[in-house]
Formats: sequence, structure tokens, C-alpha cells
Amino acid sequence: MTDHVESVLQQWKRERPDLDVSPMAVVGRVSRVARRFDARLGRTFAGHNLDAAAFDVLATLRRHGSPYTLSPKDLTNGAMVTSSAIAQRLNRLEVQGLIARSPSSVDGRGKNVVLTDLGRTTVDSALPDHLRTENELLDPLDDAERQTLAALLAKLDVP
Repeated sequence: MTDHVESVLQQWKRERPDLDVSPMAVVGRVSRVARRFDARLGRTFAGHNLDAAAFDVLATLRRHGSPYTLSPKDLTNGAMVTSSAIAQRLNRLEVQGLIARSPSSVDGRGKNVVLTDLGRTTVDSALPDHLRTENELLDPLDDAERQTLAALLAKLDVP
């Protein structure tokens, strides 16, 4: 069975036999899989009136444990979001009542981000569906293949 990426590789080998296009075999597939995974996870999050970024912020606060409070800097470091995107994201979550901001006990000028009861209920409700979706996405792989893939991807995720 030839997938889309294999077809692309064959076309490039025909048109540019002087180039090693083998990196496309991995990068192309990772890119395609990531887009498919993001779309599927997005539908799961939408079922909870969230998007991936909102879920990430709420989940970061939740997994840090009680009192579910982080500084914006620590939240940015712990979440999978950029610092430039965090302020806008926090504003939206605050309007929705999923987080609140409170004065920092360390820095009188700073604020901490606090997961509200509604935010905790929301993320606790979404998490099982999120994990179910991830398991469905990984269903073609057995446990050993999942572990191998996770290890290989971790090698590529080093800055």
C-alpha cells in the first residue's frame, strides 16, 4: 500500500534523483499525522466548549495540584503555549470564568493565575474524553510500538 508521502517521494526521486529526499518520509508523515491528530482532538475539546490551547492551560493548572495556582511565567513554561499567546488566552478563560487572577504573594505587582471551581470541573470532564480520543488515534499501534514511537519522538523533541 502506497501512502501519499510515498507517492511524493517517488515523484521527487524521478524528478530529482540527485537529491536524497528520505527526510521527507519522516517529516512529511509526522506533519500529516499531527494535522489529523489536532483536528480530531479539536473536535473532542469543542464538545467541552474548549479549544486545544484552553485545555492546555486548564490542564497545566490542574496537574500542578492544589491550590491550582501558577504565575503566568510558570504557566507558560509548563504549558504548550508561547508567552506571546498566553495573555490573550488567559483573558478569554477569565471571561469564561474558568480561571481567575489574584495578586502574587511573591511580587506585589504580579498576578497569579488560579483555576476556578468551574475550570476544574471543566478540565476534569474533558480529560477522560481527551484520553479516549488519544487512545483511538493510537489504536493502530500496540503497546510496544507506542513506547518505541514515544521514545523516538522524544529524541527529536530536544531543543
